[in-house]
Amino acid sequence: MAVQPPRAATPMVRVPRPSTVDLITAELRSAIFSGALPVGSPIGEVEMASQLGVSRSPLRESMQRLVQERLLTASPGRGMRVSEIGPDRIADVYDARLAIEAQAARLIIKAGAESVLDRLEAAYAALVEVSQGTDALAISDADLEFHRLLVDVAGSDRLGLYMSTLVIETRIAGLSGDGDGYTARRSVSETYRQLLDALAAGDAFAAFTALERQFAEAVARHTGQAGDVDTVETPVTEAIAVITPIEVVDDEG
Repeated sequence: MAVQPPRAATPMVRVPRPSTVDLITAELRSAIFSGALPVGSPIGEVEMASQLGVSRSPLRESMQRLVQERLLTASPGRGMRVSEIGPDRIADVYDARLAIEAQAARLIIKAGAESVLDRLEAAYAALVEVSQGTDALAISDADLEFHRLLVDVAGSDRLGLYMSTLVIETRIAGLSGDGDGYTARRSVSETYRQLLDALAAGDAFAAFTALERQFAEAVARHTGQAGDVDTVETPVTEAIAVITPIEVVDDEG
């Protein structure tokens, strides 16, 4: 009986893990989104490094990443600050979102991914339910989760990456003009239902139209041109989460 040669060992693929810089960047993004780092607030390297439990070198690299994403602003003589989005820049944020989310809708329709519609319907139902309350931050979370999911289920990593930054910029834009609280529309726009119906019908143009109208309404509300719209506000002091130390990764290991 012939002896079979030993089977070659299958090479083990090393699973990538986030670096310390990646972890710091994620924590800072989360802090900006939650309000733990308020809009316009300065970020001191020494204090932030101590709070996160990291050295200043990876913190600097992380902050430079967020400068490139326009979530932080570097000013000569003033250091780093959390970026602000004034009324003149709000339309630009929603124009970018329209480009990303309309393409996501096209990809969903092209793929014929009917299975994702149930997930979007569930996210829509969650938004409707939370909108019956008075917590602006919870409403904003549910709204952004619906739109984040819309992009995620399209299956494009690059669109998802762009959307992750736009979600935070949208939250920043949701601050009231005096910066003291988050505002949200309490009544759910009928454009959400129109978007879901368009996706179910495979009508990309109708999906684009629903998103375009929805974002135009949002821009008008944020810039004080919406007229009589039922909104609620949550003070920033009630929304702030705590920045917690991260577990430092040995990047050389």
